[in-house]
Amino acid sequence: MKLSVKSKVWLEIEGKPFFGEGRKRLLQEIEKTGSISSAASKLGITYRRAWSYIKSMEERSGLKLVEKTKGGAGYGGTTLTKDGRKLIDYYEAISKGIRDEVDKKFKKFKFSYR
Repeated sequence: MKLSVKSKVWLEIEGKPFFGEGRKRLLQEIEKTGSISSAASKLGITYRRAWSYIKSMEERSGLKLVEKTKGGAGYGGTTLTKDGRKLIDYYEAISKGIRDEVDKKFKKFKFSYR
């Protein structure tokens, strides 16, 4: 049996969860598809829930993370702002650093079991 250690990283504002892996994936899908609806569908959540996550992140952080473009059917869209991209990059850097440290620490420990 192979034993491994896993960690989960999220960002908090004033002690309350604000941004983690799921919301990162939502912003990445919006960036990729140009659509909140398409991103939500790909992630298996409703448009309403996706929009709720975005509004919550924006209100709590004071950052504008996405920019919606109005248009007729097939002409509207959503793009990630520079702050949205920076948040993803920051989260990924922090997550990678923590995962690397966990991996490094775990390699030092020998665990025996029967």
